[in-house]
Amino acid sequence: MPLWMLRPARCTWVADCGHVGGGLGERFEVSPPCETRERPRAMPRFHLSTPIYYVNAAPHIGHAYTTIVADTIKRFRRMLGEDAYLTTGTDEHGQKVERSAHKAGLDPKQFTDRVSAAFRREWDELGLEVDHFRRTSDPRHALAVCRIFERCLENGAIYKDSYTGKYHLGDEAFVTDEEAAQSDPEQITTVTEENYFFRLSDFQQRLIDLYESQPDFVQPDTRRNEVLAFVRSGLRDLSISRSSLRWGIPLPNDPEHVFYVWFDALTTYMSAIGYGEEESGETDYERLWPIDVHLVGKEIVRFHAVYWPAFLMAANLPLPRQVWAHGWLIFQGGKMSKTKGNIVRALPVKEVVGTDGLRYYLLREIVFGQDGNFSHKALATRYNADLANGIGNLASRTVSMLSKYCGGEVPAASGGDDGGLPALAATSIADAVGHYRRFAFSRALESVWSLLSRVDKYIVEHRPWMLAKSRETAAREELEATLYNTAEALRVATALLAPIIPDGAQKVWEALGQEGRVANVRLDRLAWGGLVAGTRSGPQRAVYPRLDVAKAVKQMEALEEQALAEQAELMGRGRPVKRIEIDTPEIEIGDFARVDMRVGLVQAAEPVRKSRKLLQLQVDIGEAEPRTILAGIAEAYAPEQLVGRRVAVVANLQPRKMMGRVSQGMVVAASLDHGKPHLAGFSEEAPVGARLT
Repeated sequence: MPLWMLRPARCTWVADCGHVGGGLGERFEVSPPCETRERPRAMPRFHLSTPIYYVNAAPHIGHAYTTIVADTIKRFRRMLGEDAYLTTGTDEHGQKVERSAHKAGLDPKQFTDRVSAAFRREWDELGLEVDHFRRTSDPRHALAVCRIFERCLENGAIYKDSYTGKYHLGDEAFVTDEEAAQSDPEQITTVTEENYFFRLSDFQQRLIDLYESQPDFVQPDTRRNEVLAFVRSGLRDLSISRSSLRWGIPLPNDPEHVFYVWFDALTTYMSAIGYGEEESGETDYERLWPIDVHLVGKEIVRFHAVYWPAFLMAANLPLPRQVWAHGWLIFQGGKMSKTKGNIVRALPVKEVVGTDGLRYYLLREIVFGQDGNFSHKALATRYNADLANGIGNLASRTVSMLSKYCGGEVPAASGGDDGGLPALAATSIADAVGHYRRFAFSRALESVWSLLSRVDKYIVEHRPWMLAKSRETAAREELEATLYNTAEALRVATALLAPIIPDGAQKVWEALGQEGRVANVRLDRLAWGGLVAGTRSGPQRAVYPRLDVAKAVKQMEALEEQALAEQAELMGRGRPVKRIEIDTPEIEIGDFARVDMRVGLVQAAEPVRKSRKLLQLQVDIGEAEPRTILAGIAEAYAPEQLVGRRVAVVANLQPRKMMGRVSQGMVVAASLDHGKPHLAGFSEEAPVGARLT
């Protein structure tokens, strides 16, 4: 049991230790069993979190990316000798969850049980080491939310007032301006109701002082600057309750209201480790709070860097040490979104390239903190280049040479040219560890690969296969030195890679004949010379088999379609719509400007004789005479449905003869896989002849 879990007895010693990477002092109380015992040393702890994932959608690779990053940081911190913990969970309350549950034909509890379990299963299947997982529907979470609310209320930071917003009559719920714009106008009305408000405006200067006194509180600097600019522009008080919702945590002083969104969700970071449960027994809260790092997506940095510290200030509770916001994964030209249909799931990728392949690609290809492109082809190509042909091939060659030339034992390095590998290994260790501390995973991997590339070159330069043929003593010594230096460099690289590719690193570790878990290696003590002569190498095996890139891409895409169907069933939506892939070539803005589209008013419509699909339209686009336009929409629209309708018309299309008639333009319609056409139209009275831009 860690020393700081011991309760104070007759006396208490306080151990100060440096907070690695952050420069903050941490204090841990430890109690010895007797006064004469040597003073114990407290093991540093490190605690980080992912966002609390919203369950109105099934998990996708964006969720996996954040959690993989957090898992990597935790593994790295443990390899520094720290007691590291990872917290995550699911955010399950609110209007969107109510609506998603209704669409699925489930009550909110059944729906959230199903989706939250999917997140847990995904983290297990990806081998992610989560220590604390908390659902906001857990009654223990409600204790924490109510506790913080009561503290804020006692300190005068909360008051009751009226709230005015757009209300959807059909859904019986408040909606955002964006949601209202997308809804039937007849269903939207403006409603005023009483809510509880948090006095966010009172904390403006305290927040500015926080950012200025602790420049690393929000990272990277681009996000810090955004947050600082937002707060300096002025803060408005924040509504934290709704009386029109039922799916949520009731306020302890007013059960007709439930907590709304962020006051509920953000508290999960504390409820997950036992805040609010202290009276019922020992919890992890006292030793794990304040948290060291909140990892979040850039779209929610404001809530974590403004609202959350303000709530904690109002409650007189310790603040988190840092909020780190990463970028988006870009797929098919945009941020992954279930609305856009450009979602990728993690498990289909894992089935083809393994968990290590997915982890390596995400952390090597994407600079943490910035947006990064995701591509199945790029992933498979990177896997082959760095894992299969890189460390996997080097491990196979090394074990093979040890077996063939040294009877499967690591030789002693009694001399010979070391090729500068010891010095380069020392540099790689220092650089990689430094980059890991700063979450610069791509840079850390570059440092390791500089060592691996030099090893490959070293083998070619020394040609051990030729040295083995010589009977000279000097050649034998050179061979043994070459093989020792190669194996030792591989050992060092394997330890450095363990936080990112833990499964493959363990296999290489065992192939080198090393005992125990590579994850137990102390990276802050890693140095050249740890490989012991006489160690027997393990069995030779392919750690990362090479992929056929085209075949691998097809497999991932096929599995993605299968996962899409399974997750649609999970969400209770029945048969899913096939994912759209935009494969048309990109055009310049000038190309688009050449298309002259106008607002047209259909004045007359009639079927075209002997044609099943064509209708002949008379369309006014503001010219002296209406145009005759033939449109293949007869199977979707009756002529009487079109008269008086505003449509989008391509006005500068060359005339085309069809069925003996001439069409003087084209009406714009949408269809999926050449299915039923849907005419493009206008939600308001757009002027006839107006140009679409």
